[in-house]
Amino acid sequence: MFARQLSPFLFAFLAGIALVFAPASPVHATDRDRVEAFLTTTGFDVALESIALSAENAPRMLGREAGDFGAQWTRLAERVFDTDRMHDMAVGILVETLDQDDLAHAAGFYATDLGQRLVVAENASHREADRTGKLDRGEALFAELEARDSPKVEVFQRMNDAISSDDASVRAVEEIQVRFLMAASAAGVLGQRLDEGALRAALAEDRDELRSELRRNALAGAAFTYRDFSVEDLEAYAEALEHPRMRRVYELLNAVQHEIMAGRFEALAVAMAQLAPQEEL
Repeated sequence: MFARQLSPFLFAFLAGIALVFAPASPVHATDRDRVEAFLTTTGFDVALESIALSAENAPRMLGREAGDFGAQWTRLAERVFDTDRMHDMAVGILVETLDQDDLAHAAGFYATDLGQRLVVAENASHREADRTGKLDRGEALFAELEARDSPKVEVFQRMNDAISSDDASVRAVEEIQVRFLMAASAAGVLGQRLDEGALRAALAEDRDELRSELRRNALAGAAFTYRDFSVEDLEAYAEALEHPRMRRVYELLNAVQHEIMAGRFEALAVAMAQLAPQEEL
């Protein structure tokens, strides 16, 4: 799928997520194999795996670093962000919600030669361990494209707009932060109780800055991930992403990914309260 940054790189938790999860003509439970194949063909299974990398951001929300917790942190993050569990959660939701015609449309594109080359590049980008270095290189590549007035700049913007609005991405990040911090507060990890209304208001004050950061990261991520693709290939990809069926698929996949991420961060917050005394905040 189109590689993106989610503070800093990844896939939107929609305000009306209950409506998103209400099936129209869903894939039936007997079609679980089709959903599994779809996740593999599109590379979404690898995108789910990359959620585990976002665990490193959790301590930073609390003003700490993962290294402050020692080896316990690694074991805790691996247990909470178990990739098999997240995969099963995604499949379970998609089996009940993904429209069969939309699935066939998206799978058909990603099964083409161009689609598979894109998935290979996107999977490699998702698995990149040095996320900071990747972002820095992407920013440099995008700046170079802008300086040359490359047509890729406009194509990357089209791709980004097709898969998620800036507002949806901002809401996703804010919702994940709120759910994590409120869970940490309730579990006693913070040492004080947070007021959810005040927390949301504080996050809203930085919304414009976050929106700009997410867009910059998304474009930098695209420049890094698709650096070896021609303008013609990328224009074909943008056109594919702009199709109504593909937009619906991405809307659902974004919602699924962000709901799983938010749920795992909530579980992480509760588990952090069980760390040994020397590792407590």
